[in-house]
Amino acid sequence: MKALILAAGFGTRLLPYTQKIPKPLFTLMSKPVLGHVIEKLVTAGCEQILINTHHLHGQINNFLGQINYPVDIQTLYEPVILDTGGAIANARSFLKDSPFFVINSDIISSVDLKKVYVFHKKTNCLATLVLHDYDIFNKVTIDNKGFIQNFYSKTKGLAFTGIQVLSPEIYHYFPDKKVFSSIEVYQHLCRQKQVKAFVENKIFWSDIGSKQSYSMTSLLELAASQFQMKQQNIKDIHIDKLAGDGSDRDWYRATYKNQSRIIGDHGICMPGSEQRSQFNSFICIGKHLFSKKLLVPCIQNYDALSGMVILDDLGDVHLETQVKQKNNTAVTIKIYKKVIDHLIDFSIKGVQGFKKEWTCQTESYSKELIIEKECRYFMEAFIQDYLKMDVSFHDFLNEFDHIADHALAHGFMGLMHRDMQSRNIMILKGQPFFIDFQSARIGPLQYDLASLLIDPYVNLNDKIQKDLLQYTMEKLKLRPKEGQNFIECYQYCCLTRNLQFLGAFSFLSQIKNKTGFECFIPDAVKSLKKIITGLNTDKLPRLSKLVQAI
Repeated sequence: MKALILAAGFGTRLLPYTQKIPKPLFTLMSKPVLGHVIEKLVTAGCEQILINTHHLHGQINNFLGQINYPVDIQTLYEPVILDTGGAIANARSFLKDSPFFVINSDIISSVDLKKVYVFHKKTNCLATLVLHDYDIFNKVTIDNKGFIQNFYSKTKGLAFTGIQVLSPEIYHYFPDKKVFSSIEVYQHLCRQKQVKAFVENKIFWSDIGSKQSYSMTSLLELAASQFQMKQQNIKDIHIDKLAGDGSDRDWYRATYKNQSRIIGDHGICMPGSEQRSQFNSFICIGKHLFSKKLLVPCIQNYDALSGMVILDDLGDVHLETQVKQKNNTAVTIKIYKKVIDHLIDFSIKGVQGFKKEWTCQTESYSKELIIEKECRYFMEAFIQDYLKMDVSFHDFLNEFDHIADHALAHGFMGLMHRDMQSRNIMILKGQPFFIDFQSARIGPLQYDLASLLIDPYVNLNDKIQKDLLQYTMEKLKLRPKEGQNFIECYQYCCLTRNLQFLGAFSFLSQIKNKTGFECFIPDAVKSLKKIITGLNTDKLPRLSKLVQAI
C-alpha cells in the first residue's frame, strides 16, 4: 500500500503564522499534524509514503529526518505548486503500480483508512472519495448507488474529507498539462460512473486550515486525551465558553459524561514571540507550584503552538463570589485568613527551586517594572488617556523613583504571584486555589498581600484590612522592628498596586472595550487617595496634589 500526502500549499488561511511554519507542521498534542497523518497511514498498512512539498519544504524535510518511521518515506519538491491533480500526476512513477491513497496533510479524522482501501478495491472504480456530512462544505452529491454525481451542487450534499483512494489506471484520464485540480478529472469521470463515495457520518473530522478550526481541533484533542475516549466520539464533548477576564486569553469548560476540564486558549504562540514566552511561563511556573503541593490547578497537558493548556476544573466560585454571597464579616475574615495562610506558603515554598528563566517581563519585582508597568501605566492609561489630563510622566520621575525604592525596601522576599486578587482565587470545597500565576516572579510578599486586601472587586473595609495585615505579621512571627519595616513596604506596595489597578481598568475599558471594568475606577480612586494620605506626602508633593485633584 502506498500514499501521497499533499503538503505543498502556502496555508494562506493561517497567515501570518504560515509565513514561518508550514501548515503540515502545526502541532496537535505537541505533534505535527503531518506526523498524525503519517501514523494513521502506517496503522492502515501503508508501506511507502510520498510527500509533495513546496512552501518551507526544508522544515518538512528536517522534521522527517528527526523521526524514525517504520516505513519508506520520501519527499518530492515542486519548484512550482502543481495543484492537487498536478501533484498526483507528478508522482506517477512512484504510485503507478497499485491503488494508492491521496490525503491532505492538514486533516485529522477517525476514518478507518484500511476499511476505505478494502472498499475501493471491491468497487473496480478509478477513484473512491471519503465523504461525510459537514454543513459548510456539503457540495458533493451522490446517486442512490453511491456514485458521485457532482462536486459543485447548490442543493444539499455531502462534504469531501480530503481522503481518497485512486487506481493507477486513472492516470490515463489526466490532462496533458502540469498544473490542474484533481476535481477536474473526477468531475469528468463522474459521467462514466467511475467515482465512488465512501460515506462516513459517524466520524470526527477537522481540518486545521484556519485559525479557528486549528484552535478548536487542538482544544478537542486535548480534552479527548484526558477523557481517554475514542477519537470518533470527540463530537460528544460539550464545550462551554467561560466568562472572560482582563487578559486576551479565552477559557472553556470541556465536559464528557461525568468528567470536566478547563482549557485555556492563549492564542497561536509562535516560537520567540512574547505570547510564547508568557505561555511557557504559565506551564513552567504552574508545574513548579503544583510540585511544591501548593494550591494551584494541575496542568494535565498542553500544546505550545496552539497555545492550549488543559487543567483541573476548580468550579465557578471565586473568592469575590464567595465573599459577596456570604455577606458576613466573620465569615469573610475566616476565608481571608485561610487565603493568607496559603499566600505565605506560596511565597516561601514557591521560591524554593524557582528558576528565574521561567519568568516573563522581568525576573523579579524590580524598580524598572514598578516605574514602567505601574507608574507609567497609571499616568498614560488613566491620567492622560482616561481622564484626558495634560500631565507629563517625566515630571513625576523623582517621586516614582522614591516610590519604587520604598516598595522594594524591607520586602519579605519570596515568590510573588503579582495578581493576587479575588478573581484569581477559586474556592473549592472550602479551600482557596490560586490561578493566573504566569506573572509570578521573585518579589515581596507585601505586594501580594496588598493586591489581596485593597482589591476593588471586594472592597474590604479599613478595619478588616488592618486586622488581616496584623494577622499576616503574626503568622510570619515578625519582631517589632521587622513589623514596622514590613508595614512601610506594604504601604508602598499598596500604592504601586493601586496605580496598576487604575492603569489596567482604564486600558481594558477604553482600548480593549471591556467596559465592565470601568465601574471599579471610582473605588480605586478613593483607595488611592486614602493610601497617598497615609504616606509621607512631603516626598510625593506632585503626585499627592495630582491624586487629590482627581
